[in-house]
Amino acid sequence: MRKILASCALVLAFAVMTSAAPVASSKSTQQVSSTKIYGAIEAKEGFVGARLFDVLDSVGGTGTWMEWDVNGVRDPSVMKVLDPLLKSSNKPKMIWLITERDKPLLSVLLPKGAGEVLVFYELGMLDAKPVQLKLNKVLTPDVVFRDYKQVSETEFIHLDRPNLKISVLDKLIKFTYDNPDKTPLRYDPEFSKKTIVDKHAEVNDYLGFLKYEYSMMLRAFVQSTRGIFNWQPWHWYMDKWNSKYMITPKEIEMILSKGYPPDYITVFKAKASGGEVIEMRTTGNGFLEMVVTRP
Repeated sequence: MRKILASCALVLAFAVMTSAAPVASSKSTQQVSSTKIYGAIEAKEGFVGARLFDVLDSVGGTGTWMEWDVNGVRDPSVMKVLDPLLKSSNKPKMIWLITERDKPLLSVLLPKGAGEVLVFYELGMLDAKPVQLKLNKVLTPDVVFRDYKQVSETEFIHLDRPNLKISVLDKLIKFTYDNPDKTPLRYDPEFSKKTIVDKHAEVNDYLGFLKYEYSMMLRAFVQSTRGIFNWQPWHWYMDKWNSKYMITPKEIEMILSKGYPPDYITVFKAKASGGEVIEMRTTGNGFLEMVVTRP
């Protein structure tokens, strides 16, 4: 019922907001000019408790909303919407984006009188050019780990998921997520004797599984923190940004050819512009880890 009501509110607000949609400049590219207001939902007393995320989910569906980072790389299509808002006196409170749909959807939470309004913008595409991964120089724990509680001088535990932990040392930041899988990842000791066709099929199966593990690590580690990296959360999912750092089919075949499970499989490994190394790895059995090592 809540989703039905939210959807009705969206339709009604859309009729009111459409006349206020910005007119694209003729000089704009086709992709950027295709940005349009998708709708809006108003809460006269503000979005209290879980209602904010209920409304977001009712509009976004089964996808994951990712929080925009003010210090991250700025997609021109996103900034076409945000620049006027950020320069106004009525600045956004929060900004999210979802990509698991035909076109990216941007959501902006704005103050409105004593309440709030969520305005949704459909973007033509995400158009930032890939840049080298970088760690921000100033990391404020209250901002970076706002969804965590500090349990010791160096340890943080997620407020909602106690099996998600962070260790912060002088030269190291380690993220771990432990959720044991009752079905261990299978390694065929006879893999090296298989035909080329069968090897190719099995490598593709493992590649699909490891991409899923990578997405789990992004949700657990990157999207539960803020302001560590210059990439926006969605950039990590995009092939043109991550492809040269991801595990390759050849590397998977080498692992399978050994016929026994390794301690870890490195799914993503990159060297940041400051010399830091970011490595994401999995056991394949429910233990995920991201390690950031400073030079």
